[in-house]
Amino acid sequence: MTHLQKTIGDQITLQGTGLHTGVTVNLKIKPAPENHGFKFKRVDIEGSPLITAIADNVVDTSRGTTLEENGARVYTVEHVLSALFGMGVDNALIEIDGQEIPILDGSARYFAEAIEKATVVDQQLERDYFEVKETISYFISNKGTELLVVPDKDYHVLVNISYDSKILNNQFASLYSLENYKTEIASCRTFVFLRELEELLKNNLIKGGDLDNAIVIIDKEVSQEEIDRLANLFDKPSVEVKAEGVLNNLDLHFPNEPARHKLLDVIGDLALVGKRIKGRIIATRPGHAANVEFAKKIRQVIKKEKIRSEIPVVDFTKEPLMDVNQIQKLLPHRFPFLMVDKILEMDENSVVGMKNVSINEGFFAGHFPGAPVMPGVLIVEAMAQTGGILVLSQVDEPEKYLTFFMKIDNVKFRKSVVPGDTLVFKLVLTTPVRRGIANMVGQAYVGETLVAEGEYMAKIFKAQE
Repeated sequence: MTHLQKTIGDQITLQGTGLHTGVTVNLKIKPAPENHGFKFKRVDIEGSPLITAIADNVVDTSRGTTLEENGARVYTVEHVLSALFGMGVDNALIEIDGQEIPILDGSARYFAEAIEKATVVDQQLERDYFEVKETISYFISNKGTELLVVPDKDYHVLVNISYDSKILNNQFASLYSLENYKTEIASCRTFVFLRELEELLKNNLIKGGDLDNAIVIIDKEVSQEEIDRLANLFDKPSVEVKAEGVLNNLDLHFPNEPARHKLLDVIGDLALVGKRIKGRIIATRPGHAANVEFAKKIRQVIKKEKIRSEIPVVDFTKEPLMDVNQIQKLLPHRFPFLMVDKILEMDENSVVGMKNVSINEGFFAGHFPGAPVMPGVLIVEAMAQTGGILVLSQVDEPEKYLTFFMKIDNVKFRKSVVPGDTLVFKLVLTTPVRRGIANMVGQAYVGETLVAEGEYMAKIFKAQE
């Protein structure tokens, strides 16, 4: 069954106050074309810079999720992204005339209701899902935070929160279908402990906060005088503490509303993956920082899978980019340990090399007599040498540098390599080279058959003169 991408059928206009800035902002959500994703547009800045909603653009998660791109920032994006994702929207342009998304009632309710009113419409192209094949996890051990996504045929989210508080010790929430997002999750408001309020005010935060857009939890004995004093800071009349440990400024929509709000945040932050996920997300004690790091980790897995899916197409009749003599000007390896014969293609992020495997290779004498098979470690070495050429080609005077392994992960051997085979190696950087450290995904093919793969981390060192 195919699923088409979706956008909104009509423009949405909302106005509200930013939680931390206290500034009134106008927000418009507009339809967007296929493969656009979610983008914010700061119309109050000259040139109206765009900010793409992906985890790579997150610059702060201290009291919400902040994005930055093209010299512009947008704060507290998690609720509007949660509503768009939860209501089934794939492509939207969010215009804002300030730096912070309005907090409204502290939930995603008004965003979801506006999206429903504008209608969600099908587009022409199919959705591009990330189908989870193996468990991906992220841990912060000293905080007891754990996020997992495991294979599943659809998108499910389960959240457990736990605080050192008798009022909010453990709560659990789940969402088994996004069809229930609006009724079960969207209206769940953010929450704060009473003890945190004054500290936030001292740090010049929550200027736009009031007792109508947050559940205030009191988990220790506080005098009515102290509660009244804090209430006055928000220009509210005297309030009292309910039996369940929350202020009587509002009624809970659900007994586990705090856990449901954390689930709302998880959906919003994981929208920064940039793709819809087919998998079951299990989050224990999540927060914006952990959610975003988890989203980045998922994006790395997606990137590596994309690299692995692209089989190099080479023309052996073309003159190579480098022959073995040119290779030896970059690599210090020599007989019997030079494992690359030619470099066929190379750009700033990737390289394709090759090796003709001959029965005359010395290792075949003992590996194995009567059944010659190229040792897997040498295939790994050949891939690493090919990647080393890519990295060394980007420095001045490469002959003065050496490349050393720091880590090899997820090495898999798919098929034996035997005399007469022509190995083609493809190495792709997964992150830019920084401080001399290179991270790469490597693959080795014979024809169109993947025979080996792995992930490499290497560091460039200047050789001693």
